[in-house]
Amino acid sequence: MDVKPDDLLLGALSAVAPGTILREGLDHVISARTGALIVIGDESGVEEICNGGFIVKVPYTPQRLFELAKMDGAIILDEGAVHILKANVHLVPNAALPTAETGMRHRTAERVSRQTNALVISISQRRDVVSLYSGGSKLILEDIEVVLAKANQALQTLQRYRSSLDEVATRLTMLEFEGVVTLGDVVNVIRRSEMLLRVARDVGRLIIELGSDGRLVRMQADELVAGVEDDFVMLVRDYIQGGSPRRAATVRSRIAALTPDQLLEASVIAQALGYPASTDSSELHVQPAGFRMLRHIPMLPATVINRLIERFGTLIALLSASEAQLDDVDGVGERRARAIREGLRRMREHAAL
Repeated sequence: MDVKPDDLLLGALSAVAPGTILREGLDHVISARTGALIVIGDESGVEEICNGGFIVKVPYTPQRLFELAKMDGAIILDEGAVHILKANVHLVPNAALPTAETGMRHRTAERVSRQTNALVISISQRRDVVSLYSGGSKLILEDIEVVLAKANQALQTLQRYRSSLDEVATRLTMLEFEGVVTLGDVVNVIRRSEMLLRVARDVGRLIIELGSDGRLVRMQADELVAGVEDDFVMLVRDYIQGGSPRRAATVRSRIAALTPDQLLEASVIAQALGYPASTDSSELHVQPAGFRMLRHIPMLPATVINRLIERFGTLIALLSASEAQLDDVDGVGERRARAIREGLRRMREHAAL
């Protein structure tokens, strides 16, 4: 399976994040202003373009990396940077490979990353800039203070998006209990859910870059996105034909693939859900199956939720069911029947506040 360039760079960021022993070695090199070219992984592919140098084969330590960086040439590490294999190596990648770099060290680094599956790290001797190359893609490590400022700003955006999502989701819940939902109401919650999750992914990338310095940011981000993905999937199941998990996953993937401009178009989201992509589709009255509501009732297994939906079909029919009718559903029982009615009552009261 092909690996996306973004995934490769996220792996690279994780490998050199603050708190790792590899980052400690890089910081030593930067402080000494010696510069370095470090190649990690894909030993067989890298071996084919190595010329000269010394065989080292010692366990990696930050101090050893720092000392070896005082020599010219590249330093070769194994996968995971467990051992230093070679030092003072002259790398000879294919000169026909394209590169946008101008400096010799950076040109070599980019070409090696294109020709092999290795992670290549180039540290500029004069500018203290650390560049990561993976699969031909480049990422420059920023100062931790800069990354932390970006993460805090992204968290503020995430907070605003979560508040907005909670507001429209609560309104949708109230409309669902009243039986007056339009497709436009559903699309609005889906749009805001997807926007929030996209911001959360951006925050996640910054958290990876922060490494051990990003623990607090991670805790805040996790709290802000808690339950959003699960509610999103249940919302999709509520308003698509059939509501099967596989069908919901397909629709979810379609929505995730929308561009930012497409996400603003209600008709595009409606089409992804399986409705006509007309300008007046937002006014179409729809009824939820009840997956999203039932998910919030404690101790109610997914299998029982599916049986309840199969039996009653819609949330309105479920709300009208007596405890005895709920009890008749396989796997419910008297206690769960009472818990379902009580749970739905509490959610209705909360949405009306």
